[in-house]
Amino acid sequence: MIALGPGGEVLHWGAEVEPPGAALEPPVARAALDVAVRPMLINERARGWRGREGLVGSRRLPAFEWEGLTGRAGDVVVRTEIEDSPSGVTRLRHTISAGEPLELHRLAIALPIPPVATEVLDLSGRWCRERHPQRRALELGTWLRETRHGRTGFDTPLMLVAGTPGFGFRTGEVWGIHLGWSGDAAYWAERLPDGNATLAAAELLQPGEVVLGEYTTPWLYAAYSDRGLDGLSAQFHGYIRARPSHPRTPRPVVLNTWEAVYFDHDLDRLTRLAETAADAGVERFVLDDGWFRHRRDDTAGLGDWFVDETVWPEGLHPLIARVRALGMQFGLWVEPEMVNPDSDLARAHADWILNPGGPTWRGQQVLDVANPDCRAYLLERLDALLGEYEIGYLKWDHNRDLVDSPVHAQTLAVYGLLDELRERHPGVEIESCSSGGARVDLGILERTDRVWASDTNDALERQAIQRWTQLLLPPELIGSHVGPPRAHTTHRTQDLSFRVATALFGHFGFEWDITTAAPDELREAVALYKRRRGLIHSGTVVRADHPDPSAYVHGVVGDGEALFAFVQLTTSALEIPGPVRLPGLSGRVRVSALNAPSFAHKEPPPWLREGIVTTGEALAAIGLQMPVLHPEQALLLDVRS
Repeated sequence: MIALGPGGEVLHWGAEVEPPGAALEPPVARAALDVAVRPMLINERARGWRGREGLVGSRRLPAFEWEGLTGRAGDVVVRTEIEDSPSGVTRLRHTISAGEPLELHRLAIALPIPPVATEVLDLSGRWCRERHPQRRALELGTWLRETRHGRTGFDTPLMLVAGTPGFGFRTGEVWGIHLGWSGDAAYWAERLPDGNATLAAAELLQPGEVVLGEYTTPWLYAAYSDRGLDGLSAQFHGYIRARPSHPRTPRPVVLNTWEAVYFDHDLDRLTRLAETAADAGVERFVLDDGWFRHRRDDTAGLGDWFVDETVWPEGLHPLIARVRALGMQFGLWVEPEMVNPDSDLARAHADWILNPGGPTWRGQQVLDVANPDCRAYLLERLDALLGEYEIGYLKWDHNRDLVDSPVHAQTLAVYGLLDELRERHPGVEIESCSSGGARVDLGILERTDRVWASDTNDALERQAIQRWTQLLLPPELIGSHVGPPRAHTTHRTQDLSFRVATALFGHFGFEWDITTAAPDELREAVALYKRRRGLIHSGTVVRADHPDPSAYVHGVVGDGEALFAFVQLTTSALEIPGPVRLPGLSGRVRVSALNAPSFAHKEPPPWLREGIVTTGEALAAIGLQMPVLHPEQALLLDVRS
C-alpha cells in the first residue's frame, strides 16, 4: 500500500498496515532546514531534497503547494493518479501543465524505501543475453540506470528492486518498480545522508522533446512483498492476468519459419514444413522475414510491404490456404517502423526517414512514424494485408536502436499505430519482438499479446533469460521456442529433451526445420505442452533459492498439481548434491519424473523409478534428492495431490 500525507508526502509504502501517524514524524536535524525533509511523489529541490530532483525544466520553479493529489507552483500544475489493484500492484502517473512555456527535462515518480532495504537488484544484458541480474549494496549515493535505445533495450532494468539483506526468491522483504514505457528511461535508487531513501523512475527526455502544454508520464507500477521476489512476481503476474486484454484462450503451439528457411521462401518447401508442423500438433504457422518485395537478404526491401510477386506469383493465398486447411492459424512477420535505404519507399519518401545521415543497423534506418503521412501509409499497408489474407497473428519486429531521433514522439506514434490497427482488426494477436527482447515492458504489452524474449533459442542461455523475464511477466506472455540441435546464435549443441524442457515454461513453439526431426519426438513434445499449458499459464511461478550455482530449480504450482524442473546448467562442484527444495507445495503429494534426461551416476535415487509420496511441507523445508545430471539437462517433475 501507499499512504500519503496532507502535504503530498509519502508516509509509507509497504505492508498493508495503517501508518502510525505522529510516530513517523522525523526530528529536525542540526545544520539543516528548520523543517524536516520527507520523501514525496515528486522530490523537489525547493523543498530541500538533496538527491535527484523529480521535476526539472527550463526554468526554476518554487515549491509546489499540494491539495490532495494536485500540486501548484505558479503557473504549473501537477495532477497525480494512483490506481490500486486486488493483486497488490499500484500504478501511478503524473500529468503536468503550464501556462507559460516550459521545456520539461524530467518528471519522475518516487517512492520511499525504509532503512531495512539495504540491497538493490536490477537487470542488464545485451543481444541474445537479455535480462541478467546484478546486485549490490545500497549505500549512500545514487544508483542510476539510464537506457538510450529508443526502445526498452536489451539492458533494461525491467524492474528495480530494493530489499532487506540477503533477500531471495522465497525470503525477505522487497520493494519493486517498473516503468511501463517503450522508449528511453531512467531508474534510480538512492540513499541520502539525511536518512531518506527512494526508488524512482522517469521517461528519459531529450532536449526539446516536451515543451508544455501538457505532458503525462508513463505509468509507474509498484509492489511490495514480504515473501521475496516470488511474492513480488506473484503480484505482478496477478495484475497482468487480470487485465481485460489478457489472452483468455490456450496459447497455441507456434512454428516460426525463420531458423527453418531464413530468406529462402519456396512454396513447396514451406508447404512441407507446414504439413510436418500440423502432423506434430502445431496450431499457429508464422511466416517470418522474406515474403515482401526485394527481400532476398536483410539489406533491401524494408518498407515495401507488398507481397513479392517474383517469389509469390499468386500472393500468399496458396500457402495460407494450405496452412488453414491443415487446421492451423497463419501469422506473418512485419517490421513497420523501419526502412532499408535500398527500398522503393526510401527512394520515394526520403523525407520520412529519421536521421538519414546516421549509421545503419542491420542495413536499416528508422521511419518517422509521427509523420502523419508516413503513419497513414503504414496503417494502409498493414490494414490491406490483414484485409486480403486470413492472418491471425503479426510478429511485429523492431531491429534498430534510435540514434539521434525524437524518441518520445516516435514511441507515442507507434502506440497510436498499434491501437488503430487493433481497433480495425481486434481478432489479430500481435507479438512484440525487437531484435529479440529489446522491447519488453507493460507499455507495449497494453497493445500486444506476447513478447519475444530473445533472438537466441539456445536453451542454456534461455534458462536465465526466461527466469528473469518472469520476474515481471507470467509465462504465457513469453515466446519460447525449441530451436535446432545446434543453436543458431551460439553454435552449442543440445539434446531435444533439454530444449523442450526449457521452452515448456513459456508460450511454446518451434523455430527449426522440423522436417529433419523424428515425428514421434515432435508429437510427444507438443502433447506434453498441451497437457500442461493450462497449469503453466495460470499457476503460481516459483523459483527455489538453490545454493548450488550450477543448477536452477523452478516450477509452476496450481490447484492440486505442480510442474517442476531441476536444471543442471554446468557441472557441480559436488559429486552428489544434497536434497533440492521444491517450494510452494502443501499437503500430501506424489512426485514422479516426466522425462529421462542424461544421467551422470551409476544408480539413481530409489524414488526416481516409481515416484514418491510425501508432503509438500517436507519438500519445501527439506527437499528431494535429485539424480546427478550431465550439464545442459533438465529433469521434469510431476507433482499431484
